[in-house]
Amino acid sequence: MILKRTFLFMFLAIIFGFNHGLLAQNETDNTSEMTTDLVQPPYLKAGDTVAIVAPSGILKNREAEVQRSVDLLKSWGLNAVVGKHVFNQNNHFAGTDEERCEDLQKAFDDPTLSAIWCARGGYGSARILDKIDYTKFKKHPKWVIGYSDITAIHNQLHNEGFESIHGLMCTSLSDDFDKIKETIETFKSTIFGNPVNYELEGSKYNRAGEAKGQLVGGNLTILQTMLGSKESIDTSGKILFIEEIGEYKYHIDRLLQSLKRAGYFENCKGVIIGDMTKIKRNTTVWGTSVEQLILDVLEDYDFPIAFNMPAGHEPDNRALVFGKEVSLKVEKTTSSVTFE
Repeated sequence: MILKRTFLFMFLAIIFGFNHGLLAQNETDNTSEMTTDLVQPPYLKAGDTVAIVAPSGILKNREAEVQRSVDLLKSWGLNAVVGKHVFNQNNHFAGTDEERCEDLQKAFDDPTLSAIWCARGGYGSARILDKIDYTKFKKHPKWVIGYSDITAIHNQLHNEGFESIHGLMCTSLSDDFDKIKETIETFKSTIFGNPVNYELEGSKYNRAGEAKGQLVGGNLTILQTMLGSKESIDTSGKILFIEEIGEYKYHIDRLLQSLKRAGYFENCKGVIIGDMTKIKRNTTVWGTSVEQLILDVLEDYDFPIAFNMPAGHEPDNRALVFGKEVSLKVEKTTSSVTFE
C-alpha cells in the first residue's frame, strides 16, 4: 500500500510539474510576442561607411540616381560602397534571389559598415527573408534604410529586436534636390542621430486623442502580406504607420479588412496615415474618400488616427525611425509626432 501511494504521489508530481512547466512556458511565449525596447544601432558620424544594396526590384537605367546617392553621402563626410550585384538584372529583380541576398548578407555581416541603404523598392525582399542570418548583425548592428517593399525587412528587423529607418531610397534622388529638400534634410538629420519631430496638417478626418508607443508599420500591402509569418508585427501597445501606392480603393479596404480580421488593430495605440498615392479609378465607384474608407474600417476602435503624414511614395517623404518610442497627439486642426 505504501509503495502504491509513493508511485501515485510521484505520478501526480510529474503531471503537475509538466503542466506547470507548460504554463510557465506559455507565459514566457506570450511575453516574448511583445517586443520591448529595441536595439538602437549607433548613429552615423563623419568617416562612417554606408553600403548601397538592392534587395528588391531591378535598377534598369538607374545608375545616375545611385551615383547621386554616393555623391550625397560623400558630401556629408561619409563613405559609400555599392553592392556587387546592385545593377544585375533577373527579370523583375535586381539579380537572382541568391545574388540580392548575397549583397544584403555581406552588408549585414560587415562590422566596418554603419548603415545599409536600399537602392529601391518594387518587389522582391520577401523572397529572401528566410535566407538572412542575423548572427553577425547582432554583434555589430547598423541602420537599415528604405521604404515600400523594404517594409518586409523592417518587419523582420523589428521582430529581431532592432530599430530601423523608413525613409528616402537612392532612386528617389532626382537631379533637382530642391524638389525633395525636406526629404533629404530629415533623412540626414535622422541618420546622424537627430530624429525629426513632425507637426502635421489638420484633417477633418482626424480622430482626436493622445497615445505613446513604438512606431511600426510601412507599406499596407506588405504588412498584409506578412500576416501568418514570423515577420508579422505584433502591434500591441504600438503606433502603426501605413502608406500605399497604386491601389484601387476596394483593394485598400480589402487589405485593411484582412488585417482587422487577423486582430491587427485590437491592442494598437494609434494609427498614422501617410500618403495614399495614385489611387486607381474603378469602373464601379467606391463612393467615399480613401480617408473615410479607413475610418469606416477602424470605427470599432477608439485609438487616435492622424492623417497627412508626409511619408510614402510622394517626393516629400520624411524619415521615420521604426521601433522608436513616439508620442502621438491628434486634433482636428493639427497633429504631432514626437520621438521620445
